Amino acid sequence: MNKKRKMAMPDAIVILFFLLILAWIVSFIIPSGEFERSTDGLETVIPNSFSSVDAPNLGIMDVFLSIQQGLIESANLIFLVLIMGGAIAVIEYPGTINAGVKVMVDKTRNRKYLLIASVSLLFGIISTVGVGSNAVIAFIPLGIILAKALDLDAIAGVAIIYLGYFAGSAAAVFDPIILGVAQEIAGLPLFSGAIFRIFIFIALIVVTILFVTRYVKRISEDPSKSLMGEQKFAEKDMDETHIEKFNTAHKIIILFFFLCIGVFVYGSLALGWGINELAAIFLINAIGTAIISKQSPNQFVKSFMGGARNILYGALIIGIARSIIVLMENGLILDTVVNAIFIPLSEMGTLFGALAMFFFNLIFNILVPSGSGQAAVVMPIMTPLADMLDITRQTAVVAFKLGDGITNMITPISGVLMAVLAIGGIPYTKWIRFIMPLVLYWAIVGIAFVMIATLIGYGPF
Repeated sequence: MNKKRKMAMPDAIVILFFLLILAWIVSFIIPSGEFERSTDGLETVIPNSFSSVDAPNLGIMDVFLSIQQGLIESANLIFLVLIMGGAIAVIEYPGTINAGVKVMVDKTRNRKYLLIASVSLLFGIISTVGVGSNAVIAFIPLGIILAKALDLDAIAGVAIIYLGYFAGSAAAVFDPIILGVAQEIAGLPLFSGAIFRIFIFIALIVVTILFVTRYVKRISEDPSKSLMGEQKFAEKDMDETHIEKFNTAHKIIILFFFLCIGVFVYGSLALGWGINELAAIFLINAIGTAIISKQSPNQFVKSFMGGARNILYGALIIGIARSIIVLMENGLILDTVVNAIFIPLSEMGTLFGALAMFFFNLIFNILVPSGSGQAAVVMPIMTPLADMLDITRQTAVVAFKLGDGITNMITPISGVLMAVLAIGGIPYTKWIRFIMPLVLYWAIVGIAFVMIATLIGYGPF
């Protein structure tokens, strides 16, 4: 008797490869075109310089070459993720994370929701002061261990860390990278208008915490309502053979970890540090942790390589996601999309024009999740468009940043998101079922603040 086989959820790599093939097919349909770009300092498009060009003939070989190119272009982020995975494994070898989480849970007994809210708020603040979104990948194991200690599921564990972090990233109160690029192009002082963005952050983090705690409450009262099903966590659990009581060495390891993160925060704000410096900081942290916990050189290498190996899948996904952008860039279709949408925007009124900018970036971010890359393409066009529609440039920056931030939670082209889901062991389809209501809530917050910014003439320009 033949039993009906249940269709398996597609793996993240399967989804990305399907999107890669789709991008290849679309390259034959959308006319090719490009803007001229300035070469003075930051490379940006020159407004009103769009022109059609001969469409390159992308063959099937180009599809597979784009994967290799995507891995090459994402090499610094891929190796950052591998180094982070190794460093976290070195920290966890003496049971540091498990012991620390147990202390947190014990001290907040019967105050589970306060603990969840506090952790999400902490990571939101870390993100909103300018620590790049890539760094969130390093903290996902902490969220998973916290979820296990609270008898939740992998979705809750990822959400507590990742969503709090991205609430800060979307508000970008003091983000020197994406916000800095956008404000520089718009001719605005760096970090100007911060008070307004603080209110945006408060609104986003409150909505996020309420959303996450509601899900936690639901699965705590009825575990069958977990979107993960019967298997709440990935099969490969972190090594728990070295769990000990929280001791002085654990405290020093945790303090050293946050000292290293503090050094990076200072470096990113004051010295322009980025991915490479963060990787170096994690190497320093891994070696220092091994010394503190008295790991032998051989044990250090074994722990580090084991952690890197466990996270390899998520690291490779970053490069595969990047290959989709590579193929679209090679097909010269991204600029065509931008130009086609901005032409009708110039005919809109002030309020509808500002909202249209927001919605455009909301959708365009699904195709180009790189915030700084997106800013370099759209802000040179949005700035004169804002002047034409009597919208302040600061409002245009907020419309861009909110649009850029919200759909990062769902776009499969985001290497960070796909790496986070891979580390958490969460199928992309289950994540989408969980996250879509929050995307809607964040979009409502975005609409409200773009409207307020337009109506009050949010400055300084």
